[in-house]
Parts: sequence; structure tokens; C-alpha cells
Amino acid sequence: MEQRQAGGSGLWVSCTALGTMTWGNDTDEESASELLTTFVDAGGTLIDTADIYNGGEGERILGRLLNGVVRRSDVIIATKAGHATDGHRPFDASRRHLLSSLESSLRRLQTDHVDLWQLHVNDPATPVEETLAALDAAVSSGKARYIGVGDMTAWQFATYATWQQAAPGVGRNPVLTAGAEYSLVNRSAERDLLPALRARRAGLIAWSPLGRGVLSAKYRNGVPPGSRASRPHMASYVEPYLGDSSRRIVESVCTAADGLGVSPLAVALGWVRDTPGVASVAVGPRTAAQLEEILAAEEVRLPREIREALDDASTPPRG
Repeated sequence: MEQRQAGGSGLWVSCTALGTMTWGNDTDEESASELLTTFVDAGGTLIDTADIYNGGEGERILGRLLNGVVRRSDVIIATKAGHATDGHRPFDASRRHLLSSLESSLRRLQTDHVDLWQLHVNDPATPVEETLAALDAAVSSGKARYIGVGDMTAWQFATYATWQQAAPGVGRNPVLTAGAEYSLVNRSAERDLLPALRARRAGLIAWSPLGRGVLSAKYRNGVPPGSRASRPHMASYVEPYLGDSSRRIVESVCTAADGLGVSPLAVALGWVRDTPGVASVAVGPRTAAQLEEILAAEEVRLPREIREALDDASTPPRG
């Protein structure tokens, strides 16, 4: 699997990342073990998790698997913190909360460090200098190797990244990555975030590159049993991309797939993966069969004409 430089750093990550958001819920530990071994055997390195995924169960399962299924040194662990858990407020990027969350993540992951520690959300109630000092402290202590941010607006990312580059003092660590939903049915990252990342030499970790599963064409003729949209707790997650606009984009993807002799999934993934500025594409397969199809798409490179046609078909109307 192709390895890419994460931002302007010495950290290199696989161009596809294995997401763990469903681990401990839709994906049990046995299935997670099969996913992880298949991913690592294919050359994948980046594992995407977070302290809030199923109450920390995603990290717990990953921690157990790192001590028996794959070697810790074979993977790049990227986890996140910043959501409050006390019920008093939604976000907490205070020094107290972040460093405590990191310690808890390390215990669940059964490791002494994470490779990429990300601020999951922006906390408007905490001074940015306090938040970033906590991230720097984690790197200085050796408990995190690099820092990034999660799903933020362009101006929020730029605030954190610019502070790290411009604030006085030593020990400032650059913000290497930002996470955002990005696909043919959601190109909002192109408006401001991707340009901001390029300006600050950071890379995008693109999540939901298949438009929450819609771009695989599985919903082309309705909602199939066993799909995410058929599950009560996930239906509202998929529903925004089941409208007429998304259907037209799916048809364009299927036309391109037919012409190239590949799957719609390979076309949709390839379009995101090879967009300039994307460091890695985070996928969340629930089964080994789904992961195998994703891995098979690694070799697909879209011709320029196909890519431009998909750009035209998916460009949102200007308002």
C-alpha cells in the first residue's frame, strides 16, 4: 500500500486508514481481529480511533489486538480527544481534560504512546494557548509523537496551526493533519479547508469517502437488508445522501465504473484518495469482504478525463 508523508513532517502513513468507529458495536472483536490482520498484511499502517468510540471500546479492542494479533511497531495509532464526558458541556479542550483523556486512552490501548494525537473538536470555552500547550506537553512527555486536529472549520484549523508556527517559545509542534468528511457527495472541504491545509503544509485525513456507503451503489435500488441505512441507530446517518442529487452522482460513478471495468467503490475511493492534499482516506468496513474490496481498489487510478467528468457531475450548484 502506498505510504504518504503526513503534512510537512517525518511521519508517513498508509494512504488508506482503518477506522474503528464501529468496533464494539456493529463489529465484534473477532471481526475486528480479522480486519486488522488483513489490513496490516496488505501494507496498511494508519489506524484511526477515538476516546469516545463506543465509550472507549474501540480503543480497548485495538489495545488487546496489539498485544496478540499484530505488532505495535507495525501500526500508526491515531486517536482523538476533546469531547466532554461529564455531561456539563459538549466539549472540553482544557489541559486537565485532555491530558487525563490521553492517559485513559493509553491504558485502553495498552501502549506507552500514540503516534498521532488529535484534538477532536474545537472548544470555544478554552483558550487556544491552553489547549495547544497540553498537546505540546503530550509530545514533550513522549506520550504522543505528533499532533493533529479532527473535524474543524478552516478558520479553526488555521487558528491552531498558525499559533503553533507563530507563537513565541520553543517546543511548539506543528499541526500535521486535519480530519473532514470528503467525498463526491460532500465536497465542502474544498471550499476553505483544503486550501488552508495546503497553506500550512498539513494533510487531510478524509473520512466517509464513500458518502456513508452511498457511493458504493448499494442503495441504487433501495435500502438492502443489513446495510447501515437499514439499522435504526444508523439510518439517520445515511439518509442525507439518499436524495436526488446524490442519486445523480451515484449514476455518474456507476457509468465511470462500467467504462473502466471496476467497481463503483473503486471509482469513488480513487477520486478522494488522489485529490491533492489528501494524506489518507479513512474507511470503516464491518466485514473482511468489504475490506478486501477496498484494498482491491488501491491499484485503480482514474484517467484525467474520468476524473474531470466526475468533478463536473458532483460540483455543487453555486448559491
